[in-house]
Amino acid sequence: MCSVRDGDLTMKARIRDAAILLFGRRGASAISVRAVAEQAGASAALVIHHYGSKDALRRACDHHVLDAVFDEKDDLAAADLNAVIASWSDEENGRGPLLDYLARMLGDDTEASASLFDRLVDRTAAMLAAGMRDGTMRQSSDPRALAVILATQGVAPLLLHHHLRRALDGVDSRADVVRRLTVPLVELYTRGIHTDETILAAVRQASAADGSTPPAADHATGE
Repeated sequence: MCSVRDGDLTMKARIRDAAILLFGRRGASAISVRAVAEQAGASAALVIHHYGSKDALRRACDHHVLDAVFDEKDDLAAADLNAVIASWSDEENGRGPLLDYLARMLGDDTEASASLFDRLVDRTAAMLAAGMRDGTMRQSSDPRALAVILATQGVAPLLLHHHLRRALDGVDSRADVVRRLTVPLVELYTRGIHTDETILAAVRQASAADGSTPPAADHATGE
């Protein structure tokens, strides 16, 4: 169903994939072991035999989905989660359940959720640092905060896709949301919005006054 590894068709994997599908749709708390078993074509006893408990099954699902995301090395080398979301949203590739599960994971306060977001921020920060070093990106006053902003934007189509589809008339899928947003987003990143720096100067002054601006020594490195 949603396994990303060829030949991963064992009953244990079928149970995991069934759990990813159901947990992603309704949340783990709303799904019983029996429901997972029925989805997988197994018995509840067999689910427990393979995983021990529903919590352990959920952890296995978390680890599988994290591995799937970060196996997309070419896309995520550029910290472009949108590319992964767009490619996975193709209805024919069977990865829709992984996206639903990712959205649920990001909304939860779990170790897996924290690991996912932190790794996205770290990869984004590394991408920004490389761009600032080679001159393809402007220096930032706070590279870490910028990395957090970009990573947050990257997961927005996962968490808000129902609202985005409604707000963007004529958009039918997550992939269409990403495609519709891509050009305006790159325009924003490349050109900005404001035509002068009056507002920026005012915000910088206010930030310096309340102590929220990071030390100047950290600005130029992009690290």
